[in-house]
Amino acid sequence: MDEEYRKKLFQLLLRDAYRKEKVTLSSGKQSSYYIDARTVTLNPEGAFYVASIILSMVKDKTDIKAIGGPTIGADPIVGAIAALSFQQGLALKTFIIRKTPKAHGRCKQIEGPDIEPGSSVVIIDDVATSGSSLIDSVNILKQANVKVKEAIVIVDREEGAEEKFLALGVGFKAIFKIKDFENV
Repeated sequence: MDEEYRKKLFQLLLRDAYRKEKVTLSSGKQSSYYIDARTVTLNPEGAFYVASIILSMVKDKTDIKAIGGPTIGADPIVGAIAALSFQQGLALKTFIIRKTPKAHGRCKQIEGPDIEPGSSVVIIDDVATSGSSLIDSVNILKQANVKVKEAIVIVDREEGAEEKFLALGVGFKAIFKIKDFENV
């Protein structure tokens, strides 16, 4: 079933998210294409496929206590994973990492159920270029004494993210790489 979901997700991304057009990325770098993955992760069908695939990628990792990532790319994915993991009897905690701590209330930067110090987690995002927002998330989690075992993204633009994670000793997986789209 994973391969069927992967094919369906790819078709959704290709149809709704992948655009061959000049854009400026958050890094300031110019690109000849853009992947607006939120058009898929905020779609019920796309959210289901993404959550199903990611859960299948982590289901055998019994030491993983939570899955989350940086706002805003991870937000819809985290919601879908929370619901689907409950339905599947996994009931993984999920979390969102703010760019800066909230200025009121509990002043949290890691939102969601508390993650016990020393726990292992997986971080996720929609698209990785250099991986900087995910690496910021790793550092924020380290400050909370939470160990990031692996990073998973929907699409790796193959511009250095994987190498940065390997240098940190953190696994890195992508459901798709940009070459998958370029070869269609």
